[in-house]
Amino acid sequence: MSHDERTFVMAKPDAVQRGLIGEIVSRIEGKGLKLVAGKFMRIDEELAHEHYGEHEGKPFFDGLVEFITSGPVFAMVWEGDDATRQVRRLMGATDARDAQPGTIRGDLGNDLGHNLIHGSDHEDEGANEREIDLFFDDEELLDWDRDASTWVYE
Repeated sequence: MSHDERTFVMAKPDAVQRGLIGEIVSRIEGKGLKLVAGKFMRIDEELAHEHYGEHEGKPFFDGLVEFITSGPVFAMVWEGDDATRQVRRLMGATDARDAQPGTIRGDLGNDLGHNLIHGSDHEDEGANEREIDLFFDDEELLDWDRDASTWVYE
């Protein structure tokens, strides 16, 4: 895996309301990943339907849309070696009650509905690109060199 894999991550409305954006960013930065885009925004219904399109028709779909549009989110793109898998491990299990201590959801989350963070699925090929394209224009993705990278990867 190259050092420049990019992955989409979002601090959901519950994380924003609880003041956890900094904590989430800090944990991902601490892992050695590099932030290449960030946007504080509200998701409208149309974007929510596009983002959660694969769940349309499922019983929980309307609740997902209602929740993700209920308040601001912080959308991000992170870059690093095996970035998607690393973020998924940092996030913890989808249901915060099942998430391991030490993970974002395990330490800070309380249940399935309010699970603080979304990250692209490493098992869904194309998920990162699709989600990044939904939330960011190409010119919003910054290429930059972090001096500390030599201390993160061999």
